[in-house]
Amino acid sequence: MSAPPEMRSAVYEGTVYHKRLRPRLHAFRYRVFSLLIDLDELPALHGRLRLFSHNRWNLFSFLDRDHGTDRPKSLSGWVHERLRGVGIEIPDGRIALLCYPRILGYVFNPLTVYFCRRADGGLAAIIYEVHNTFGERHAYVLPVDGNGTVRQDCRKAFYVSPFNDVSGSYAFNVTPPADLVSIHIDQADNGGKLFQAGFSGRRSELSDRALLGLALRYPLMTVKVIAAIHWQALRLLLKGVPLRLDRRKSGTVAPAQPGRIRSVSLK
Repeated sequence: MSAPPEMRSAVYEGTVYHKRLRPRLHAFRYRVFSLLIDLDELPALHGRLRLFSHNRWNLFSFLDRDHGTDRPKSLSGWVHERLRGVGIEIPDGRIALLCYPRILGYVFNPLTVYFCRRADGGLAAIIYEVHNTFGERHAYVLPVDGNGTVRQDCRKAFYVSPFNDVSGSYAFNVTPPADLVSIHIDQADNGGKLFQAGFSGRRSELSDRALLGLALRYPLMTVKVIAAIHWQALRLLLKGVPLRLDRRKSGTVAPAQPGRIRSVSLK
């Protein structure tokens, strides 16, 4: 049985891209898809879809333990706790995650983006949860005031890549999920812009038919994601990009950095 069209959860199919600007130019892009999962809809998705499960193995699955940092509470409870940490309360609001699902039991999410909305539908905050290949996660919680394209920035506080140390800042440019979604990230240090990455995709219904099509077009996509990370790392080594092995400030227990809002609600 397919999910009803009025559901907020959806599929976003598009392109992920990375571009390193220094010390060697290096760029790549891949076709991928992400799922937008409304946490309130997980029971209905689990019950309606044959190819998708919540906290159980399936062709596609969403496991709460794949998300959240140092999280003794439910995933929803963790999000609300993080929001309260920056002075935001959305007691009747909704939380949706843009992420890769598990495919045949495996996933690696370099970035999970949480869109946290008030009861009136307005965007209250975005949480950027970064995962590294050492099994660590860190959440940047950035308030939003309004709707439309969102631009934010914050200090970098988490070790992600062995080619970048824990310094500098991130600038985010986000078009929240609607017919399209777009997330662009610029990383900069004292020398200027260092690295760019992002995802842009088009929305389609989250249904069994759509999931079957994704399985055929992107077989074992989540395995390919981690394989691509290591392949690109090898290419960087061959180009002579030096390793940055100082992992200070890293870890799942590092506090979320509120950062500051540079500008929001640009229409």
